[in-house]
Amino acid sequence: MEQFLEIISKPDNIPIAIMAPLVAFFVWLSISQGLRHDRLIEEGKKDAVYDEMIR
Repeated sequence: MEQFLEIISKPDNIPIAIMAPLVAFFVWLSISQGLRHDRLIEEGKKDAVYDEMIR
């Protein structure tokens, strides 16, 4: 674990260390929104998808 932290804390790797959690967060966010929109479409509330997107 010490070696991992040593590598991550080097100046060249700091942007990558910051980017990895951000990518994971935005992938989770997009999947959760997509599933919510799919659920609305299945319920027949197609117009609610657009209303939710512009909020």
